[in-house]
Amino acid sequence: MDERDVRLLKAIAELETGSPERLHEATGIPVSTIHYRLNNLREEGIIENDRYEIDLEELGLGVTVLVEVHADYQGSYEEFADRLLTVEGVTNVYFTMGETDFIVVARLSGSEMVERLIAEFEQIQGVERTDSTFVISAIEERDALQSYELETLLEELTDE
Repeated sequence: MDERDVRLLKAIAELETGSPERLHEATGIPVSTIHYRLNNLREEGIIENDRYEIDLEELGLGVTVLVEVHADYQGSYEEFADRLLTVEGVTNVYFTMGETDFIVVARLSGSEMVERLIAEFEQIQGVERTDSTFVISAIEERDALQSYELETLLEELTDE
C-alpha cells in the first residue's frame, strides 16, 4: 500500500462512495488508476465489499481502544463531545449516564498511537481523567439492523 491507496481509502470514507469519477475529483488520481487500485485493495481484503467497507485490521488500524472519559466541563455536552472528536483516531463518542461522562471508541495502529491519544485527551480542558480498555478481539461487529428479526423491525418501526 502506498500514498495513493491511502488517499483513495480516505476519500472513500469521506465521500461515502467508491465512484471512480468522484474519487478522481477528490484526489486527482486518474480514473483508470483508481479502477486498478480499487481492484487490488479488494483482492488484498482491505475493501471488503461493494459498499466499500474497509477492513481496518488489514489496513493497519487494528487496535481498538475504549476510553472512559471523566469530565468537568462548561457548556453543553455536545460541545465537549466535539472536542473529543478532534482527536485523531476517534471514531465514536457516546454521552453516558453514571460515573463515566463519555465513552470514546478509537481505531489505532499500535501502542504509540494509544499513548498519543491519551496525551491529547489530557490536554482537552475539562478532562479530569481517562480509563482505557484495549479490545483484544472483536467477536462480531455488525450493522444495527442485523441484530433484529424482520418482524421486530416491522413492529417497532412501521406505522401499521
